Amino acid sequence: MRFVYPEGKSKALTFSYDDGQIHDRKLVEILNRHGLKGTFHLNSGTLAQDRDHDVFLAADEVAELFAGHEVAVHGVQHRNLPSLSGNQVVNEILEDRRALEKLCGGMVQGMSYAFGNYSEEVMGILGKLGIKYSRTVISTNGFFPPADFLAWHPTCHHNGGLAELGQKFLAAPGYVELPLMYVWGHSFEFAGNGDWNVIEEFAEMMGGREDIWFATNLEICDYIRATRSLESSSDGLTLKNPTAISVWIRKEQGQELLEIHPGECVYIGER
Repeated sequence: MRFVYPEGKSKALTFSYDDGQIHDRKLVEILNRHGLKGTFHLNSGTLAQDRDHDVFLAADEVAELFAGHEVAVHGVQHRNLPSLSGNQVVNEILEDRRALEKLCGGMVQGMSYAFGNYSEEVMGILGKLGIKYSRTVISTNGFFPPADFLAWHPTCHHNGGLAELGQKFLAAPGYVELPLMYVWGHSFEFAGNGDWNVIEEFAEMMGGREDIWFATNLEICDYIRATRSLESSSDGLTLKNPTAISVWIRKEQGQELLEIHPGECVYIGER
């Protein structure tokens, strides 16, 4: 058997954009138009008080703008976490979580590291603050899920050969289990470089494909963690899902697709 993404989709694609500048408005419009989903990491302390601000998004537009996507932590003041004391790290993250949850009306459990900087000490603190994952800026140029979600290395920055990597992702062989493409960046880079076509063309390439799960960072984190939590009998033929979300597998014999519901115990061998 092999794990697959929800409803049998063979691949997953996600986006991650930082800082909450006004150019996120255009990026969201592009993603929405093509049915794609992403995560937007915001510094609540830099959000503007009104929508006429010339750089940052206004606090009162966050919930509406990012509906259907994910809002996540980037630090209340975008401070360099490894240089802070433990108490300062806690304040930088918890203040951002609280402010963003108040704006969006739901739990905020994801994060990206300001400046891409992190340490073992910082990672140890995050796990105690309700943060499930945090993205780095270290590109893998590959399509494997992370070993540690608190040091989640993306596939690439959008200026890192996006179209070429996208073609490789689409051609990922079937024996690769749970292939994932993770694109990150800042929307102001498109505006500053005058190259919105980079993301427009990539979104058009990916949008509408039936074999790809378009998901937020948190949705992917939760799903892959659920697959890793699956329990099995000693012969591997009985599986139990102890998590709160369904896990999907494809049985090797006959390529049968099977959904294992929360709390369900199933026999996957031939009777």
